Amino acid sequence: MNRFAPPLATAPIACQRLLERLVRTARHGAARGAALLSAALIVSAALLVSMALMPSLLPSARAALPIEQWTTSSGARVLFVRAPSIPMFDVRVDFDAGSRYDPPAKAGLAALTQGMLLRGAKGLDESAVDEGFANLGALVGGSAGGDRASVSLRSLSSRAELDAAVDLLGRLLAAPAFAEPVFARERERVLQAVREAELRPATIAQRAFDTMLYGTHPYGVNATVETLERIRRDDMQAFFAAHYGARRAVVSMIGDVDRRQAEAIAERLTGVLPAGQEPPALPAVTLPDKAAERRIVHSASQSHILIGVPAIARGDDDFFPLLVGNYVLGGGSFVSRLYSEVREKRGLAYSVYSYFSPQLQLGPFTIGLQTQKAQTAVALEVVRETLARFMREGPTAAEIDAAKDNLVGGFALRIDSNAKILEHLSLIGYYRLPIDYLDTWPSRIQAVTPEQVRAAFARHVPVDRLVTVVVGAGEAVAQR
Repeated sequence: MNRFAPPLATAPIACQRLLERLVRTARHGAARGAALLSAALIVSAALLVSMALMPSLLPSARAALPIEQWTTSSGARVLFVRAPSIPMFDVRVDFDAGSRYDPPAKAGLAALTQGMLLRGAKGLDESAVDEGFANLGALVGGSAGGDRASVSLRSLSSRAELDAAVDLLGRLLAAPAFAEPVFARERERVLQAVREAELRPATIAQRAFDTMLYGTHPYGVNATVETLERIRRDDMQAFFAAHYGARRAVVSMIGDVDRRQAEAIAERLTGVLPAGQEPPALPAVTLPDKAAERRIVHSASQSHILIGVPAIARGDDDFFPLLVGNYVLGGGSFVSRLYSEVREKRGLAYSVYSYFSPQLQLGPFTIGLQTQKAQTAVALEVVRETLARFMREGPTAAEIDAAKDNLVGGFALRIDSNAKILEHLSLIGYYRLPIDYLDTWPSRIQAVTPEQVRAAFARHVPVDRLVTVVVGAGEAVAQR
């Protein structure tokens, strides 16, 4: 598992999600279901064509990706790649509106606000929005994380359909309704999901891990039933007005439009946004004072174990040495040291992994596994010794060469669809990475040396400050 890479959406997933909407909305009437089915067939056909043509349309792993960038009149940053051979268009708008701006007493506000953006606007109820996009053969979506929140649109690039889809998305961004009945339903849905998740050992472990890593910093705060129940419609309206301004937006686009059309679309989507406010100052991430361990008894048959420390921010010069080194340690799945020591040699876990997750501020380095309760102590010992040995000795030249060959060899799969390229454009734009980030990615991987890996791990993974969470077996242990 290598979480250095952004999530990679695929064309089949887009079709699947639309078909899922068809099933969910069938109860609202045959006409609406027929509209959604029509949209599914239109988009599915276009995506099948795109998948067949994609290898000949996209740049090779070593070819320059022609990214154009500019700033809209309202202050939004834009990144655009023209892809004229497929009659599709994708746009994503990222906002500096992640959960790190949640008031602690109302954690979950950012996610609820983002979730309501596509559920109605002034003069448009939820059904009208759904049917409007479906009749155009368009897909909309979005997400909210710790750093950012986003909305996205996939449409046919034909002028009439694209103009109508962009206009509809613009109306949602200009004046989201935050309708009270819809909000009440959505909040209850999220509450039920949280209640169920809080019983699962994996969720319990992750939440305890976040708290141990970050304390009261926003990265360590998770939504609970109590914080969600405090959120009101007025809170969402205020959050939207404060954080969804054009100057804090990044627009990423790829598809069958020219630069003039792309400029017009970006203006239409950002010119309607509220003025927004300057982002509030946030506290710096501080490392734990010393290594600590927490055990939480649970009835699950296995212990869920997480080990880690705040480690790296986006844009850090050590990104590539850490990426290559982590492939050797635990990101390379079957060929990693952790897999070899924990599973192959001792059979202590089905899966064991490590990853870095860079964020605007220090994101975590994490090692994770599940093991039988009776084997918890042994598994912890093996994991800690494997990491300690890696920190002392570093990877071998052969391990580094194998990691680089695999990473560079698989690079083409990171940009083999418009959806994947859009993810990278979003990453580059929001985190202000170099515009040639994708062009230089293979060469920067190839330049990594074992000495650079060892030095980078020493800077970013202080083993004397690692925190450990075990959910399942054992008595509570305050500190190691």
